[in-house]
Amino acid sequence: MYPGPAAPDLGTFVAELEAGLAARGHELARAVVDRRGGRSRHLALAYDVATTARRFRPDVVYAHFLVPAGLVAAVAGRAPVVLTAHGQDVANAERSGAVRAATRLAVRRAAGLVAVSDWLRVRLEAVVPEARGRVDVIDCGVDLLRFAPRPAGEARAAVGWTPDGTAFVCVGGLTERKNVLRLARAFERRGEGGLAFVGEGPLRDALSGRPGVTTVGAVPHDDVANWLVAADIVCQPSLVEPFGLSTLEAMACGRSVVATRVGGPPEFVPPRAGILVDPEDEDALVDALEAAAALPRPNEAAREAAEDHDVRTQVARIEALLGRVAPAAAGAVATP
Repeated sequence: MYPGPAAPDLGTFVAELEAGLAARGHELARAVVDRRGGRSRHLALAYDVATTARRFRPDVVYAHFLVPAGLVAAVAGRAPVVLTAHGQDVANAERSGAVRAATRLAVRRAAGLVAVSDWLRVRLEAVVPEARGRVDVIDCGVDLLRFAPRPAGEARAAVGWTPDGTAFVCVGGLTERKNVLRLARAFERRGEGGLAFVGEGPLRDALSGRPGVTTVGAVPHDDVANWLVAADIVCQPSLVEPFGLSTLEAMACGRSVVATRVGGPPEFVPPRAGILVDPEDEDALVDALEAAAALPRPNEAAREAAEDHDVRTQVARIEALLGRVAPAAAGAVATP
């Protein structure tokens, strides 16, 4: 996944890691999927990986998502491969025997493995025994310069949103997994403020027109920071969140969060930064919105917690791992 003309928000975390490695003096070639939808994009990725490997002759390949990208990287060339699991790839392996077999092959051939949270590491090692004891936990990090505290009024003027009362924002796809309908019902039950959904998806029509609810649609990643800063509370109560990058970005902006207990957020959201909630308990979600609204605005504890996940620190950790698997590397990295 990588940002493209028709999908500027796709795989932005990969682009930021790539930029960080380049800034540290490494030469990179890219073989990526930069659009949504269609199996043909995976065939195009396989061709791109093979041709890039022959042309660029990398010292190491750094692949995101175990299948298909990691599998293609593992079988298409001779360079050592580091694979990063992001969540859906592990879930696919849990559900499908064919995908599980492909994932086990990719993992066996990998020289290094990364999971973006310890929660995901445990899931990966359970479904792919070959991964046990080999996984480094390294999240994608947050750009602390782009996502930084600013006055909420300034950001609301920039995005054209003036909620009446407490400002709640949810960033992500409008899907069942993101739990957006339950969040909307909990917001309505609380009965105060405004709630903006920043993202696109099949549940947009079910959210539009509700009192106090604004459906913004998809925005470029560069605009996400304004929406997070415009919030008093950022709500990400997904049914499952393998890491929770939007939650971390909100904390970096000094915003309190309501986040799911299922997945990565419990590993980086301390009590003073926000409220963790059972995503399937609507009553608990109502209480969480109320409790989060009572936290400081801006929330310095949230910003402090986010600083432990500076993208520059995470890039340095990735660099060290790439160096371990290719100790004679001259600095050439291919990134599927």
